[in-house]
Amino acid sequence: MQDIGDDILTEVDAAGIATVTLNRAHKRNALTLAMWRRLGDIFDDVGGRADVRAVVLTGTGGNFSAGADISEFAQVRNTVEAGRIYEAATEAATIAVRDCPKPTIAAVYGFGVGGGCGLALACDLRVGDRTTRMGIPAAKLGIVYGPLDCDLLLRQVGLANAKIVLYSGRLFGLDDCLRMRLLDAAGETTALESAYALARDLAANAPISLKGTKLVLEALAQRSIEKRAHDIEEVIDEALTSEDYREAARAFVEKRKPVFRGH
Repeated sequence: MQDIGDDILTEVDAAGIATVTLNRAHKRNALTLAMWRRLGDIFDDVGGRADVRAVVLTGTGGNFSAGADISEFAQVRNTVEAGRIYEAATEAATIAVRDCPKPTIAAVYGFGVGGGCGLALACDLRVGDRTTRMGIPAAKLGIVYGPLDCDLLLRQVGLANAKIVLYSGRLFGLDDCLRMRLLDAAGETTALESAYALARDLAANAPISLKGTKLVLEALAQRSIEKRAHDIEEVIDEALTSEDYREAARAFVEKRKPVFRGH
């Protein structure tokens, strides 16, 4: 395992699945300001790697993440100016996760709370298990969530459920998370094992197709189709002229599974 600082670890396996692990088990993987900044850099890096087909975001010690490390707020979030600097770092990390061109899956076991819930919502998909507890306790901390995090929550769970999550500040178990769509799937065993199984399925598909599909869907979700029209046209053309496209046609004729190379 490659050490990217002691508190976030990354690993890429032979199938092209990158695992990004929050590694502060004694703090339930609560994120410091330094971790928020590093997380954005990590997702920018894995998103640009040709050997990465999918990304799993998870945590150590039985928890995904308890969110921001509130114990450091008195030092790093104690003025309006400091608060804006802090929010800029968290937003940059969240955007890096959301806009990573590779499929991203959050394996949410234990606590996925506050900023941890936000990171899970920034991923493409979320898998939980019977240990999962998710929620955003901002109302219990005197915090107002900004447009980015509210948008991610709203588009995932809808307006009424978003209000329940934010107004109540409650933690929700597996069944409620599935009902509200805070989670997309429940693992038959553990969230992490099920996330890897899903990642392997995705990694076997054509990388350009996945990249293009994510680009189009995110442009639609963010209402930025016109702004991204050139990028969308480019990736459609890239797919049409790719060796993977020709390989898929050959595999269909030969009645075999295609082997995609990402070009």
